[in-house]
Amino acid sequence: MLGKLLFTEQFSFARGDSVVVLGLGRFGGALAQSLVELGHDVMGIDSDGALVQHWADRLTHAVQANATDVSVLRQLGVADFAHGIVGIGTDLAASLMSVVALTELNIKDIWVKAMTPEHGRIAERIGAHHVVYPEADMGLRVAHLISRRLMDYIEFEDGFAIAKILAPAMCQDQSLAASGVRERFGVTVVGVKRSRQDFQHATPDTVVRPGDLLIVSGPTKRVEQFAAQALKAK
Repeated sequence: MLGKLLFTEQFSFARGDSVVVLGLGRFGGALAQSLVELGHDVMGIDSDGALVQHWADRLTHAVQANATDVSVLRQLGVADFAHGIVGIGTDLAASLMSVVALTELNIKDIWVKAMTPEHGRIAERIGAHHVVYPEADMGLRVAHLISRRLMDYIEFEDGFAIAKILAPAMCQDQSLAASGVRERFGVTVVGVKRSRQDFQHATPDTVVRPGDLLIVSGPTKRVEQFAAQALKAK
């Protein structure tokens, strides 16, 4: 579940909103498909005919066109879409020109995949409302998984994180209120998953057992510190 959310959690769209994705490479194509699965009407646009053909049966609409040309986008009805995502990463000029095109079409919610902080800052200056750094975000997530601190991990753009952690010894065989996780570490256990049982939302009276998986939320640093200290305490 968390792994799936990692790809789309930053994109805050109301269910059913229309989304246009410019660039159907690995990021743009996969994101567009995920948004379709979440109930959105998605048009994908790319100048590469092979990519358009690849995604044609998976998206609501897939069109071969120049995503940097505002007149072309206008003819395709892009101005009517609620959200625009620029998934072009390797071609900086094309990415920024696409942002300009969406801005000229008065798209109210523009998202951009950026490869570097400089790329992101320029995109924001010319009209992007949100910038995401998928490679950096994935790198951080993998680092956490390799370090074995966290079993799964999502970080939001406002310094907030959600993680899946094997219940540490310090929390076991007592209620969450008794273990004082929130008071001691500044994180909240929002759910508990026990083997062969349904997921349960956590309350102060929830008793944690050995082998339980905890879904923990809070400021990123706090979540990381809790995971690290929990390992030491085991």
